[in-house]
Amino acid sequence: MGDEDRAVLVAAARAAIAYRQGGAEAVATPVADYAQVLAALSGPTPETGAAGGAIIDDLVRLATPGIRAMTGPRFFGWVIGGSHPTGVAADWLTAAWGQNAGNVLAAPAACAVEAVAADWLLDLLGLPRTASVGFVTGATVANFVCLAAARSEVLRQMGWDVEADGLFGAPPVQVLIGADAHATVFSGLKYLGLGAQRVTTIATDDSGRMLASDFERTLKAAPGPVIAIAQAGQINTGASDPFTQIAPLARARGAWLHVDGAFGLWAQACPTRVALTAGVDEADSWATDGHKWLQTPYDCGYAIVRDAEAHRRAMAISASYLPPAEGAERDPTAYAPELSRRARGFATWAMIRQLGRGGIAEMVEGCCRIAAQMAADIAAEPGAALICPVELNQFMIRFGGALGDEPGDALTLATVHRVQADAVAFLGASQWRGRWVMRCSVSSLSTTPKAAEETVAAVIAAWRAVQIGPANQALLQP
Repeated sequence: MGDEDRAVLVAAARAAIAYRQGGAEAVATPVADYAQVLAALSGPTPETGAAGGAIIDDLVRLATPGIRAMTGPRFFGWVIGGSHPTGVAADWLTAAWGQNAGNVLAAPAACAVEAVAADWLLDLLGLPRTASVGFVTGATVANFVCLAAARSEVLRQMGWDVEADGLFGAPPVQVLIGADAHATVFSGLKYLGLGAQRVTTIATDDSGRMLASDFERTLKAAPGPVIAIAQAGQINTGASDPFTQIAPLARARGAWLHVDGAFGLWAQACPTRVALTAGVDEADSWATDGHKWLQTPYDCGYAIVRDAEAHRRAMAISASYLPPAEGAERDPTAYAPELSRRARGFATWAMIRQLGRGGIAEMVEGCCRIAAQMAADIAAEPGAALICPVELNQFMIRFGGALGDEPGDALTLATVHRVQADAVAFLGASQWRGRWVMRCSVSSLSTTPKAAEETVAAVIAAWRAVQIGPANQALLQP
């Protein structure tokens, strides 16, 4: 490597460190909008190459104004981890090493670190130690992989080889899913030919958890092979389905029970919150993320399947030029859909080493405590209402009226937009039971009680400003 290449790497590292330091200390973090950034980056296709140093300088200068402070202490818009510096450093090495984690013979270290990290994950999450783990981009693909294994196994039990013969002529698979399931699960059903709308919906309670009685009734009436999809951590409320009730029902019926646990599955790693996911270990597959509560950089997710053979059957890729390594117990090509893929095991291994069992438990509990306090403090402001009890790390606030009051939609959206424009913190809007709410997700290790207090103050200030705004006076009339 020449001096110029070395200088490029050093410049990028310095810029990254400066950005993280500045974001952590900034009082407000406004960003340019998409159109502004697009205009700055646009230009004719380069006809000749340029020096690496100049390219990095331009990238930092042009892109930084549009970089949202997702790694900062006051980002609550989605369930996003803070990309911990240790995970980032491991990910830098991953990029520098340039390993394709799809083959043991070609990338022994990348594959070995996956095997170790997979075992640690199963231990931390209280899942069967014989389960298989696929390292994927995130919960969207993890759900897809797990549902592919589910489709394979429930059809195999009916005498149908879906990997060889496809779905044409196959016994119809019935999919049962909660009424408040996350959109990514429907994506997986669509990709697998099971149909995003060809599902049977299970009724849910006010926090979005399945009603076990409706699950039992629907399960008994479902013909043919069945896949049931539950969740640990509803995206708006944090609530988890009643696994202790539905898992035995699914097993008795011979149904495959999959759990979308993108963030909520991590309650399993926290002794003070594990009761919220009681019985989840009785499911057949689980999808979760590392770039949420494990604080790894993007992208990192895990597809976990109790029946490793079903997992391999659904995902395995073979080619004569990809011989398995002698003595390898784990073929990484058998657990993820990509043959060429990033070596995500390095950052996962590093973050589990960084936090340890105790640190992960403390982080989850800390985020939950902060969420509960923030919810109580905002809801104490006149005109603000907490929609559901805070169970984990998610909560919803509505401004200017109850869920049934139409003016509350406009006032809530106006408050969210004002918070985002003020740029002290970032929170987003979501719909719940057909009405708009402000949703808050507390999932970053960088979020401190002080950052939470600053965010509460910013939200209350935004709500007060909205109330006195001329455009909103009509909405406030009785």
